[in-house]
Amino acid sequence: MSLKHSVVALAALVAGASAQAQVNVALSADIGSTGAGLHVVVPMETRLNGRFGVNYFKHSFDQRSGLVDYHLDGKLQTFDVLFDWYLRPQGNFRLTGGIMYNGSRFKATGRPSVDGVFTFNGVRYGGSDIGTLEGDVTFRRAAPYLGIGWGNALNPNQRWNFSADLGAFYQGKANVNLTPFGCVTSNAICTQLARDVALEEVRLAGEASDFKVYPVLRASVSYRF
Repeated sequence: MSLKHSVVALAALVAGASAQAQVNVALSADIGSTGAGLHVVVPMETRLNGRFGVNYFKHSFDQRSGLVDYHLDGKLQTFDVLFDWYLRPQGNFRLTGGIMYNGSRFKATGRPSVDGVFTFNGVRYGGSDIGTLEGDVTFRRAAPYLGIGWGNALNPNQRWNFSADLGAFYQGKANVNLTPFGCVTSNAICTQLARDVALEEVRLAGEASDFKVYPVLRASVSYRF
């Protein structure tokens, strides 16, 4: 589901829920380590709220890994299904659990060294022989979340509320796919290049897997309808 369609779906959910006189519903805007977000909050039990929403953040940066420089275009996009359990009815402190659909992805472009050389697995390749090196980094789609928080978007005593979240979701090992485009040397060298790039994938996956657990720190402002 695209970000645009997700926002439309959230708006429809708010409209439908708020149309029921007996049911409170809140809409929150969030900012934090998962980017900018929009969530719908609905009551489920006396001390339990459900939160459903989307978060998005896009950024680019350069990173040297091993002997190769990479330019990465990152898109962090998550869809949340979270449940907030409050220690007391209409309280503020909460324990949160749930699951996120993790659509985060990094597009990677390899850059040769200043002398125009790529080095994979200790083997040097001329940039003109390789052509371009492109790839992507992804993580597991279903990511369980655990955290704590403060604030209740469905506080019956006020319309506007502020809250914060501190937690983490588990996105598992990284999946790395690298592809050299335009190898124009001999078949033997191109075959060796493919093997060395495959080893580079494994090495990069090991580095990226340091982020198996992604920290979540968010602040939110919400309006109760």
